[in-house]
Formats: sequence, C-alpha cells, structure tokens
Amino acid sequence: MKASAELGSNMQSVLVDLIELHVQGKQAHWSIVGKNFRDLHLQLDEIIADARIFSDELAERMRALDALPDGRSETVTKDTHLPKFPAGEVDTADAVGLITERLDATVDNIRAVHDAIDEEDPTSADILHGIIEKLEQYAWMVSAENRSPRKSTAKAPTRPAGKA
Repeated sequence: MKASAELGSNMQSVLVDLIELHVQGKQAHWSIVGKNFRDLHLQLDEIIADARIFSDELAERMRALDALPDGRSETVTKDTHLPKFPAGEVDTADAVGLITERLDATVDNIRAVHDAIDEEDPTSADILHGIIEKLEQYAWMVSAENRSPRKSTAKAPTRPAGKA
C-alpha cells in the first residue's frame, strides 16, 4: 500500500506533535523546581521516552507506506499544534498544567485526524489508538498532582432494618 497525500499529511501532523512533546518534555524535565520535583522529574522521563518511541513507530509506519516523515526542527516548530513552553525555571505546580495541556493538545490533534487515517489505513489508526491510550493515561496521572478530591455525591448505603 502507498499512502495518499492526505494520509501522509495527517500522519506528519501527528509526528511533529510527538516530536515537540518529547522536546518540550525534556525542557520541562530540565527546568522544573518545587514541591514533588523528583516525582514529576521521573514522570517526565517516562513521557519523554514514550513520545520518542511513538514518533519513531509512526515515522517508520510512514516509510512503510512510502510517505516521507519530516522531523527537522524547523518543520516541527512551524507545524506543531503545541503551544511554546516557557523559558527559565518553572514551578512544578505550573509545570503540571503545562505538561497536561501539551498532552491534551497532542491527543486532540490525533483525534482530529484519526477518522481520515482509519478510513485509508486501519493499521495506522491502530498505532494511533495505542498512542492515545498512553497519552491520556499520562494526562490523567500528571494532572492528578494538582487536583483536589471531589466531594462525594453518593449516599452511604443503608441496611434493611433487622439485618446484620
């Protein structure tokens, strides 16, 4: 199978976001300071490693379909859907929001091109499914760092009278 121009373009769109996620994750890894530094620092290592693996897997799938991936820095900078990461040191609480925002932006773009990719190449769409699953898990785990517990709306279970 040879990828159409649209399939190649859609896959390229995801590729640049994965590369940018890796680069911005590394920047966050180097620049965070504050509470829970070590936990976030190590969690960023996991996200970075997976973003690199995902980008390589996607780029190799593109080559298998005779599409040409472009991971050059100027292409990534020009085409990414991720906002720029701030310069300087970043408080860990702020970094949690920044990283979650970038994970969500990457997933949003994957979901935006998913159906078109699936229509032409279900195998490539399967790769995207795995990426979405892992990035959404990371977004949940990272964002939980700044969350407070929700108030329970469930009522306590009651026992019928006379039963133990």
